[in-house]
Amino acid sequence: MAETETIQRQRRPRKPRSDGERSRSAILTAAARLATVDGIEGLSISRLADAVGMSKSGLFAHFGSKEDLQLATVEAASALFDEQVIQPAASAATAFERLRRLIDSYLHYVEVDTFPGGCFFASVLAEVDMQPGPVRDRLVAFLGDWLERLETGVRDAQAERAIDPGEDAAQLAFEIEAALFLANAQFVVTRAREPIERARRAIDRRLALRA
Repeated sequence: MAETETIQRQRRPRKPRSDGERSRSAILTAAARLATVDGIEGLSISRLADAVGMSKSGLFAHFGSKEDLQLATVEAASALFDEQVIQPAASAATAFERLRRLIDSYLHYVEVDTFPGGCFFASVLAEVDMQPGPVRDRLVAFLGDWLERLETGVRDAQAERAIDPGEDAAQLAFEIEAALFLANAQFVVTRAREPIERARRAIDRRLALRA
């Protein structure tokens, strides 16, 4: 009986999101886009209200303060990054292929203009790196998690002997991130594919030395 109830619960369709949830999601999407252009410090309830055509009191119903809005925006951008960069790599058959997919997914995330100012995290981290507080802490934690994911990808590929076990995994992860970071910065300025392709070639050459 308990097993039947569990199956029935699993088969129930998810409840559709309420208007309030949809509104909040739309607001945070707009907020993340604005933050890559105007900066996360420039992201205020007043500024966002103008951008989305809402009253300030309407936005206060969703976010009680500027800091609450900023933190919620970071979380929304993180969820989008997970969807566009992390999840596509999860189904790869090998650790080396997962690492390659992480790299390709990140470059795609930049190239398709997910945000007008390029990678959300590269943009806002450069702005708040010397501004202590919860927003900076959350962004720094994201960067640490991303670098750890790349390094873990390298180590897992080493365990499969797809990358030389003698490689310094942290160093290789650093070099990969350096190429991705520069590709993002140059793409934002030029809107050309060249930096994306240069990063891809640089990383390909580096990983070609894996054996």
